[in-house]
Amino acid sequence: MIKFGDYNMLKVKREATFGLYLDKETGNTSDDILLPNGNIVGDTPKIGDEVQVFIYRDSKDRLIATMKKPKVTVDNFAVLKVTSITEFGAFMDFGLERDILVPKREMKYTMVPGNEYLVFIYEDKTGRLAASTEVGRYLDLPEEDQYKVGDTVTGIVYDKQTNGTLEVAIEEKYMGIVLKNEYFTDIRPGDRVTGTIKRILEDGRISFTPRKKMIEAKEELSDTILDYLKDHEGFMPYNDKSTPEEIRKQFNSSKNYFKISLGNLMKKGLIRQDEKGTHLK
Repeated sequence: MIKFGDYNMLKVKREATFGLYLDKETGNTSDDILLPNGNIVGDTPKIGDEVQVFIYRDSKDRLIATMKKPKVTVDNFAVLKVTSITEFGAFMDFGLERDILVPKREMKYTMVPGNEYLVFIYEDKTGRLAASTEVGRYLDLPEEDQYKVGDTVTGIVYDKQTNGTLEVAIEEKYMGIVLKNEYFTDIRPGDRVTGTIKRILEDGRISFTPRKKMIEAKEELSDTILDYLKDHEGFMPYNDKSTPEEIRKQFNSSKNYFKISLGNLMKKGLIRQDEKGTHLK
């Protein structure tokens, strides 16, 4: 049986000026699958040879074979680049001459041409290959004890909840989340994040944080503050009375970490504060 959207080993049955016909083994010549000349890689196979081909559909919905390798096969995940947006969906570079469509109903968020996103490849009701950004329903949960608190993990964001929680596909296969209070930059679907596991939730999802350990974050933020002061004639209009929003916008940090860093710099005698802001000594 033919595996649609996947690789198959088929025998060359007959030749034509525009390509080779591969035996579908139905006993019906009209079922033979065309391998166009443009889809042949390397030496042209001969009648009777077995070839490995990927099976998909052409623009006229006919089964077609190619010796070229797409970036992903059916029922699998892939990070693909958006090539164009239309009124009925987004097209992504699939690695073959035809881009693959993300139907509008399968676009969970606004996609931007040129950006890459994690998608799941499936066969739609019409028998065509399509892609979906609704990857959460296809992700797995890791095996028990596969990860532990303190491990470093990397994933790609596939959704952002209304409360700001990021949904992340760890290793592009496991369900993970990053809570709103664990990040301070503008992170969107398609972005990659690396962090440390804080909890393994009861439902099996992995909760992790991209924030560095406090001592690392304090030292890095202290350097950032000093660089800012040096670049702005020794003054900044921010101090430990500034709002969390101001701190987050300017320094991509929590106010708590900001205050700790200011205290560290004052203890070292490098800065002073007043009601206007912070000064370099």
